[in-house]
Amino acid sequence: MSVPPSARLNPLPALIFSSRWLQLPLYLGLIVAQGVYVFLFGKELWHLLHGAGGYGEQEIMLIVLGLIDVVMISNLLVMVIVGGYETFVSRLRLEGHPDQPEWLSHVNASVLKVKLAMAIIGISSIHLLKTFIEAGMVGGLPLCGTIDALEAARAYAEFGSAGTKTCTTYTAAGVMWQATIHTIFILSAIGIAWTDKLMQHTASKREHVAHG
Repeated sequence: MSVPPSARLNPLPALIFSSRWLQLPLYLGLIVAQGVYVFLFGKELWHLLHGAGGYGEQEIMLIVLGLIDVVMISNLLVMVIVGGYETFVSRLRLEGHPDQPEWLSHVNASVLKVKLAMAIIGISSIHLLKTFIEAGMVGGLPLCGTIDALEAARAYAEFGSAGTKTCTTYTAAGVMWQATIHTIFILSAIGIAWTDKLMQHTASKREHVAHG
């Protein structure tokens, strides 16, 4: 099918517009990263099945939260790969396909930005919950790398419990900062959504005035 004359570009604009294909290796790289996460999920699932009989409830919960974390990051990758390619590189032409994502039909840079922000908040929530659980499990243990931690490890080794956890990397300040950062993520997402809504309202007013 011939290209309409109005769609033909001069050499320089055509070169600049074609530069969007330089992003293709980036999206292909994210697909490879998706494969790595599938491998990681399988490995964690095997650990869960292999040691389920000896794990406590909290340890199983931590592994399951890790699996959920991998799934949510994988969903984020799909959003970036599919939505980013559709928005910034080329149309996927999925109209009418039974598996077309509902959000892809009206995706644009603003919608993608809000959805990514919400996905990051979900991932941050999982990490924060894991931190709370792990911090509760190791309450009272000395901080790793301190003299108290070395003495505790030596004492456990003398009693034949060398594999027992004798120290923790969690501090009250570290947990507080993680909670603070999570709150900042939430506020940032609210700000992005509000700005996007404001821009859409302004654009609709201009369109109304132009047609009025």
